[in-house]
Amino acid sequence: MQLQEMTWPAIMSVSKNLPVVVPIAAVEQHGWHLPVATDSLLLAEVLRRAGETLGDRAIWTPLLWLGNSHHHMDFPGTISAAPRTYLDVLGDLLDGLVAHGFRRIVLLNGHGGNIVPGSQAVFEARQRHRREGLLLLSATYWQLGSRPNEIEPSLVQSEMGHACEWETSMILRIAPHLVGEIAKIEPVSQSPSFAPASRGWITRERSEVGHIGNPRAATAEKGEALLSIFARDVVAFLERVGAWDGRSWEG
Repeated sequence: MQLQEMTWPAIMSVSKNLPVVVPIAAVEQHGWHLPVATDSLLLAEVLRRAGETLGDRAIWTPLLWLGNSHHHMDFPGTISAAPRTYLDVLGDLLDGLVAHGFRRIVLLNGHGGNIVPGSQAVFEARQRHRREGLLLLSATYWQLGSRPNEIEPSLVQSEMGHACEWETSMILRIAPHLVGEIAKIEPVSQSPSFAPASRGWITRERSEVGHIGNPRAATAEKGEALLSIFARDVVAFLERVGAWDGRSWEG
């Protein structure tokens, strides 16, 4: 069910135990070859596919295209909310849904820069709302359990990058007219973690051209495989949210 298509009496009468999904993404640079709306376009497609399976077992709010993308601000076209501003926006979204009685709320993310603020937003919201039977979650669609490179062995990369093989493949599948020339793009290494610390970085430090990974390896066929895998993961995840027993999520 699409929240924006419902009347307020319909929203008032719907089961408050249905998962309410708040899609959050971004508008930011995606290298020389992909549109700045890549994250939003891909999340919308994954959720469209998941919604076809879930039907009326979930409620979807409009997609929030504004993300925390300050690390991309060296590249034109990036539109970003600062970290604390973004935390406050997400907190207000959560507070509004809690105020209307919903008990299972998910920030479903499609942009790497939103992972930390999304997790912090649900952490802070849970401290404000201490009632029993309330489930607040933040999740990212490509981190829901599957290892696509083990399912689709033609994939070169083992994880999501930025404007990479995975994202380029998915855009080639849903909007090939938006993809620029990729044949001559050189791969940019996906840097290993800075263990045992978490390093603050900006994109320009990791890539002068804006992409991270190997977009040259992308194909529309890989994109279809990835979209199918991620949509299945979202369905399974939201089915778990819907079946929550009202107590321990970990259990």
